[in-house]
Amino acid sequence: MKKFTAILILTAYLFSTTELHQLLKLPVVFEHYYEHKQINKDISFLDFLDMHYMHGSPLSSDYAEDMQLPFKTLDKCISAVVPVIVPQNINIPVHLPVQIKKDQRFIMKKEFIASSYLSRIWQPPKSC
Repeated sequence: MKKFTAILILTAYLFSTTELHQLLKLPVVFEHYYEHKQINKDISFLDFLDMHYMHGSPLSSDYAEDMQLPFKTLDKCISAVVPVIVPQNINIPVHLPVQIKKDQRFIMKKEFIASSYLSRIWQPPKSC
């Protein structure tokens, strides 16, 4: 049961994140080959593949059908791989808390200058 579940999850992942879902269009290849076979009885399957895959996508009378073949168009499928690194146990040594003494600042009254006095310094000179 585990193996089946793993295969199911892997298949769902690959079909949704890669172009592997294009393989579901394989019956379209054979149907389109039989249409070409009715027009030209001498065409082989390898000639058909050569005509549709080795020479780009030239405009032809069946261009719309050609674009339905697998691996002819991109379905803008994005796969982003984000590596996840699980760190091993990290031992951080915990020390006793350090007590920080508060700085005590004293302002002496002799050196104290109120801000109201400082504002007078920056006044423009007055003429008498």
